[in-house]
Parts: sequence; structure tokens; C-alpha cells
Amino acid sequence: MNLKELEYYRMVCKHKSITKAAHALYMTPQGLSKIIKNMENELGATLLNRTAAGISLTASGEYLYRHLPEVLEPYQQICSEIRCIEQQEHHEIDLLSAYGILRLVTPECLADFRQKYPEITLTYREFPDRQVERLFREGEGNVAFIVGNSSLRHLDATFMEKFEIKLLVNRQHPLACKEKASIRDLEGEKLYIESSEFHIHQLIMEKCRQAGFEPQIAFETSGFSLCHKMVQQNKGVSVTVDFIFEDMSQSDLVMLPFEDGPYYWETYMLTRNGSTPNPDIRLFHNHVMKWLKDIVEKNIVR
Repeated sequence: MNLKELEYYRMVCKHKSITKAAHALYMTPQGLSKIIKNMENELGATLLNRTAAGISLTASGEYLYRHLPEVLEPYQQICSEIRCIEQQEHHEIDLLSAYGILRLVTPECLADFRQKYPEITLTYREFPDRQVERLFREGEGNVAFIVGNSSLRHLDATFMEKFEIKLLVNRQHPLACKEKASIRDLEGEKLYIESSEFHIHQLIMEKCRQAGFEPQIAFETSGFSLCHKMVQQNKGVSVTVDFIFEDMSQSDLVMLPFEDGPYYWETYMLTRNGSTPNPDIRLFHNHVMKWLKDIVEKNIVR
């Protein structure tokens, strides 16, 4: 049994489902189930009760889950420190970004940084919101752009920008005549939305359930573009944020603020607060924050 398998087990406990955990980990349920079974064989204990209704933790499974942070967090911190040392020595910035934030920051921001600091190697990778958090927690990357504040330990979070989440409807839709929408307006509507790997999905699901109904999700996707396309064809409704809406500039779509909101799409920059400060990361952090300030002050056009 290795640390990666313990992390997989934590995901199963978190999602209370092998299928959902496998989806979040980008692996097959069969493969994940086999890993959990091997763990049980090695421990000589049953960790999960498996029934037709789903899974639940046994007493042994609950004990293991409760003590996982004692094992995983120190190891992850050690790996993170070692990776930070190596990246500093090689002048590397490895950026992990949630989808949509590079559009917010603009590609020109990264290009300008590379031009000003050619001695620093800047690479970036994009993933869904929760995958960025998961990879960064596991020690990948040394800077991350995320949606939603993070409660992860050993990290510094700098607020970047926030945008109000609004209902997106076709101009021909009956809701388009309203000045504001409510979460209850989603009841019975075909909803096109980003998948559960995105914070906006979790927020809308939570608000709908608080209002006493389950939304009728027509399709889950990995980006705003397909949602906008489906609403443009008047096949349903969606949710979006201002800068995405303005960037797509579709005249046949209407955005409505939520009267029971506002709800926000908040972005943060994560860096590690380890014992080895990295001046290259500080340069990058200051460059991005100044760039965003210049956008707000209209010195730079997004």
C-alpha cells in the first residue's frame, strides 16, 4: 500500500462513491475498486460496506479515513519543499490554471513576463477547478490560478478578481423579459452547466437544493463555450460571468443577475509558503497583480 493509494481512498470517502471518485481521478471505477480491494487485503480488514444503495465506511474504514491527514499532509509538504528547491535552482515557474482564468489574465500577460525575464522558464497547464486544487495539494506546480478560496494548508492565497454569476438565457426565452432572476427560475428548465469538477456547478447545485428542488441538468461540460452555444440555440438556460459573456459578444443572449444573490466567481493565485522563498515566483506574482491592476485602470485592454 502506497501513499497514492491512500489518496485514492480519501477521494472515495470524500465522494462516498467509487464511481464518482474514479471520475474525479480520471480513472475507471473498476481500476479504483481493485486498488481499494488490494488495500483491504493488505490490511486484513474491510474498509467499505458495499450495497446496492452505495458504499459506507466500516469502523476500520472510518478509523483509516480519520487518520489519513497525519500520514498524507507531512509527506505532501516534504515533496512540495523538495520540488520548490529544484524549481528555484532551475529558475522554473510551473503554473497550474483553472479553465477560464488565463482568458481573464490574458495570454499577453504571460508573454510579457517571458520577454522581461528570459532567464526564467514559465510553463502552464490548464485543468478543471477541482483538479487544479488536487494537483497543487499533491505537490504539482509552484503557482496556481484557482476559482474559489482554498483552505489548503501551507499555501498563500492572493485574491485576483471576482465576477458576478448570472443566469444566461436566449433573448426569445420567457425569462428574458425579466430584469432579475431567482434560483427558483431554474426549476424545470433544461440547464447546461460546467461539470462537478467546477466550483460554479457546486454553487448552483447547492443553491437549488436550498430552494427545495433538483435542477434539470441537460448536459455537463468542461467550459463556458458549449453552454453559451446551447443557450444561443434556445435549447435551455445556463449560468455565466460578465467577462466571458462580453468576450463572446452574442447579441441574441441575455444575462440576468440573481435577485437572491449575488453569487460570485472568485479567482485567487496560490503560492507555497514553504521555508525556501522563491524570488522568481515573487516576480511572477507581482507581474500578474500589476497587470490585472492595469486592466482595471484601463491601461491594458483585456
